[in-house]
Amino acid sequence: MSQKKTTPEKPVEEVSPSKVKRNIQWPEILSWGATVVVVAVLLLVLFNKLQLPGEVEASPIDENPTAMAFPLPTLQATSSANVIDVDRAANIDTTIPEGVRQSIIKYTIQEGDTIFGISKEFGLKPESILWANYDYFYDDPTTALTIGAVLTIPPTDGILYTWKEGDDLAKIADKYDVSETSIVSWPSNHLDITDPTIQKDAFVMIPGGTRELKSWIQTVAYAPRSGATRVVSGPGGCQAPSSGYVGSTGFIWPTGSNYISGFDFTSYHLGIDIAAALGTPVMASDSGTVVYSGWNDTGYGYMVMIDHNNGYATLYGHLSSVSVACGSNVLQGSIIGLAGSTGNSTGAHLHFEVRLNGAFVNPHYVLP
Repeated sequence: MSQKKTTPEKPVEEVSPSKVKRNIQWPEILSWGATVVVVAVLLLVLFNKLQLPGEVEASPIDENPTAMAFPLPTLQATSSANVIDVDRAANIDTTIPEGVRQSIIKYTIQEGDTIFGISKEFGLKPESILWANYDYFYDDPTTALTIGAVLTIPPTDGILYTWKEGDDLAKIADKYDVSETSIVSWPSNHLDITDPTIQKDAFVMIPGGTRELKSWIQTVAYAPRSGATRVVSGPGGCQAPSSGYVGSTGFIWPTGSNYISGFDFTSYHLGIDIAAALGTPVMASDSGTVVYSGWNDTGYGYMVMIDHNNGYATLYGHLSSVSVACGSNVLQGSIIGLAGSTGNSTGAHLHFEVRLNGAFVNPHYVLP
């Protein structure tokens, strides 16, 4: 009997149901787990709870929605040897506007000078020069200029005052109608604002200061029309007739120029100075009767005065010559003389006045 070689059978191992179940669900568990992680990550990103790679976390105090997306570079400390310091010293000097003169000037009067020509040259008002030279003018603007005399020219309009013993800053400011501050703060006075002590005989500029002046023009006495006779005093006056041309009150400029070359009308200069070269024809500003023609001793020099027989009268001063006779009737525009610089004047121009019933009227009120 043949014998078969047989391999003994291995016993079948029993697998428990739980073990089989675990082997079946691992992939499923891992898949679900991955899904949960992905969902969680997306939720965190959605609610800004997680910073994604490449994003820059915003500063917790930066609430500006338009802030930069990138942080500023960190300032690196450097050694003190590489740092350059610039020292700036404080400037305690008062800034003076360009073109403002601060010094007093001594000016020698030249031939042909007038007080108004000098004042224009230095950009000042004529009265400022008068006030600065009291010992020469004594506040009288009719004082004639002497060639070679020296005038003091102040640095600005106002009063250049010589400080006297016993003067008080408050009283001086009140006297010349300015504030104490304007005197103390004027740079050329060099005063300490905390202790503005001023020495006797020191020059003190009082910018904007004023004081009264004598009248520039002396009134020429005359008798207005009375129906009989009228006489203007002085060598050029005459007994004018009782009738004559009546003016229209439509005055014209007495020269071809309407440019003011010197003083304008003020309380101390009761007329206007019209630019006129030596020998320029002077015309009657309106029709009327000549009541004065010739030399006048009150500063006008050669002068013509016309009564317009309607309450108005006009006066023409500093003429080089006259061409009408006292008592004659003239029409508007008629030549009555030539411009000059006689009387209290050292430069050719025409001094022109307008009077109404004996009172001075600003010529600008009646001229076109």
